[in-house]
Amino acid sequence: MLAFGSDWPVVTLNPWPGVQTAVTRQTAEGEPVGGFVPQQRLSLEDTIRAYTLGAAFAGRREKTEGSIEAGKLADLIVLDRDLFKIEPSEIDKTQVMLTMVGGKVVYESPEWKDPGHTDKTAAEKK
Repeated sequence: MLAFGSDWPVVTLNPWPGVQTAVTRQTAEGEPVGGFVPQQRLSLEDTIRAYTLGAAFAGRREKTEGSIEAGKLADLIVLDRDLFKIEPSEIDKTQVMLTMVGGKVVYESPEWKDPGHTDKTAAEKK
């Protein structure tokens, strides 16, 4: 099992540059063209698995963390984009909109709008 992490100060706490690099094998500037050792590119799915379930497995916490399953901790994030629908070179621009730890919201971006919440101001204007 492959395990990735964003263990500061070794790398940035922000995982998105690492995800982009694993998928593209290029710097944020797109170098080298075609990617460094391109046959070592990982799929986005494998990269996300390495950052989630793989990291939990490395910490011997795979029974309680690392994937969204009944009986596991509800630690998750909501992103501003669908990583599977964007160009891999855009992954490093990803922003976290909402973070939940143990099922409780611990971070909410100022740009976050709960899709289940009706904006009364907008509704009243109609």
